[in-house]
Amino acid sequence: MTESSRTDVVFVEVPLFDLADAELVVEEAAAAPVVAAAPAAAAPAAPTLVAPPVVAAPPARVAQPSVVEADAVPMAFEGAPVAVETRPRPAWADRLAVFDLETTGIDVETSRVVTANISLLDAAGEPVRRRDWLADPGVAIPEQATAVHGITTAHAQAEGRPAAEVVAEIVAELRRALDDGYALVVYNAPYDLSLLHHESLRHGVLPLVAPSPVIDPLVIDKQLDRYRKGKRTLEASSAHYGVSLTDAHDAGADAIAAGRVAQAIASAFPAELDLDPVQLHAAQHAWHDAQCDSFEDYMRRVRDPQFTARRGWPEVPPRP
Repeated sequence: MTESSRTDVVFVEVPLFDLADAELVVEEAAAAPVVAAAPAAAAPAAPTLVAPPVVAAPPARVAQPSVVEADAVPMAFEGAPVAVETRPRPAWADRLAVFDLETTGIDVETSRVVTANISLLDAAGEPVRRRDWLADPGVAIPEQATAVHGITTAHAQAEGRPAAEVVAEIVAELRRALDDGYALVVYNAPYDLSLLHHESLRHGVLPLVAPSPVIDPLVIDKQLDRYRKGKRTLEASSAHYGVSLTDAHDAGADAIAAGRVAQAIASAFPAELDLDPVQLHAAQHAWHDAQCDSFEDYMRRVRDPQFTARRGWPEVPPRP
């Protein structure tokens, strides 16, 4: 979720650097000129050939699935069935921490945390541990934000805990997961992690420093399936990869769906993602920077010649 002071803005969760559909169109290469072939020389008489003996091929080896069989998979979060991954995939996808925030707006430096979720997922995408938070952000929640995640100012004030306590617990839980060796899945990581960093400073909490390894399904999907048309929101990506998301913009539902999308991408592109989490973190940093280059070039061509993309992954550096 993301903040704006304009009352005519409708809040939707979108990538910071999502490309317009027009940018995803690949220009066709010019057809090469056809060169006439020289007349073929007469072929010599063919020699008599003797067919080699036929040797029976050995029985094909069948790859074993990397997770449990379908009838052993429990029901998914919110009662939806888990999509079983049957293709080999990188080991990092079997043990994930997932994180999502719902907030008061879109500006990572001024928006406040309203709800949050951190869960730990097993190889089947099932949460084996989860924590949820509702905070009183200390400021009014704009109606546009409430329309997205459903939390009103009155509800947050009545049921939410002090923001400083919530932020401190979120940071501690994320630090614990990373220390325990989990890769951290955050869909559009620069939004959630940058906003949490500023909230930490605001409330006197020691922030995460260069959190790693982070898995950002948005960055990975754009890199490995870059010419697919359409939106790249979490809802759109969940639908594309067959992941159920029945309660979009609930922090828990979004976090768990993001983890399952990461697992589905790992199964779809096992060779490309056969990296350890630290290597994959470094690769995403480079991929995100290249995606910013592409978006910046597109915006300068079609809208604003002076446009500059705001860079930084998995966190956006503060404005000077």
